[in-house]
Amino acid sequence: MQIHPAHLYRKLPQVGELLHRSDFLRLQQTYSRELIAEALRSTLQDLRGEISAGRHTEDSLDLELHGLSAKVAHSLRHATRPSLRPVLNATGVILQTNLGRAPLSEAAIQRIVEVARGYSNLEFDLETGERNRRDLHVERLILNVIALKSGQSPPDLAHKSAVVVNNCAAANFLALNTLAEGGEVLVSRGELVEIGGGFRVPDILRKSGAILREVGTTNRTRLSDYAAAITPQTRLILRVHRSNFRMEGFTERPALEELLDLGNRASLPVFEDQGTGCIVDLAEAGIHDESSWIQSASSDLALVACSGDKLLAGPQCGILVGAKPHLDRIRANPLFRALRVDKLTYAALEATLIAYLTATEETLPAIAMLRMPAEAIRTRCLAIAERLRSTSAVVEVVETRSVVGGGTTPGASLASFALALLPSHMSETVFATNMRHLDPPVVVRIHEGRVLLDLRTIPLAEDAILAQLLQQALEPEQP
Repeated sequence: MQIHPAHLYRKLPQVGELLHRSDFLRLQQTYSRELIAEALRSTLQDLRGEISAGRHTEDSLDLELHGLSAKVAHSLRHATRPSLRPVLNATGVILQTNLGRAPLSEAAIQRIVEVARGYSNLEFDLETGERNRRDLHVERLILNVIALKSGQSPPDLAHKSAVVVNNCAAANFLALNTLAEGGEVLVSRGELVEIGGGFRVPDILRKSGAILREVGTTNRTRLSDYAAAITPQTRLILRVHRSNFRMEGFTERPALEELLDLGNRASLPVFEDQGTGCIVDLAEAGIHDESSWIQSASSDLALVACSGDKLLAGPQCGILVGAKPHLDRIRANPLFRALRVDKLTYAALEATLIAYLTATEETLPAIAMLRMPAEAIRTRCLAIAERLRSTSAVVEVVETRSVVGGGTTPGASLASFALALLPSHMSETVFATNMRHLDPPVVVRIHEGRVLLDLRTIPLAEDAILAQLLQQALEPEQP
């Protein structure tokens, strides 16, 4: 006999009544009463919809009501779970922008914890008891690293200063707005790049209030092109790192020294968006011709901008180094306050810079990944492959190429090895999706019908966890 829906509706309890039940009182030890009440209302509303659709009998509804607290608890766990989560990066892309670029070192993490736990002297001079500038905490370290790595002494850089803002795009915007608002900026057509997320150098220039003046052609720009474009309205010569692409063939580009000489003769500052913040010698990793932040920042360039979370291997930030008069003007710009970084970024950046001063840069994860020998990666892949022999998948260890990523070293790659998986009971796309639904999620790449996991970007300490997650993802679904 069919039960009239009205009878089923009357079986639904009231929210206030449920909140006094023992199982919901236990939930209130973890979650607020208001949050539980909202979850209950939503769950009961779903049940009303199911009753209306004819999906319940009296018995099935009783079963749902019996498990109501478990269902609400699951809903609460899902609602309060942080969206930003750690993941395992098995793509082989070291500076994976979508995955947060450079992982922080243990020393940087510890410094964040120490500074975050209580108060700090962020803008307070402990000697005088007066207010002070927050960027002083890292300015000395930045200049000391530049001096050490360029073979100079700190007094040699006494004419320079440094500031930190929230990313390299902000550093560019702030410098252009301060030094060239209302005036022209000379840029080679071959350097009008688009960086991640659709941001383009011409757009940043326009928003800064500077006027873009393109010189040369896409593939060839000569020094004479810059010289011919200089007018009384010219305020700056800009050199931009070519992110994400390499130009080869019939090309020409003046050396930085030539631009500096032209800038000196025309009394114009030369500003380089170096971008990568590269300090280490990448030649030892087989990567050549990558621009050096140390070389640029220790030169006579008026300003140099770089990212903190690329090849510097630190936190997200933008670093500006240059002549003191220019940096003083930038500090005085009201936009500097809007673009400055917080105490946690300073703490992480301090620890990162100290690693270079103490010759312990191998403790920076991105640098360690760059230097990791391919044979060591192969050994790790073989060990995990052995653990997966009992699974229902074809597992091989194959040669592959890792990339640095993050808009650096375009066209260059590193010899590496990867686990190549071909599941027998699901497609490679479904398997990759399942890997992203694990805890922690694992991000892989698909190549020629197989799932590849490049262990260069997996910390050695995570190999055992990765093997367990792979075994879990390869288990056939139970009927």
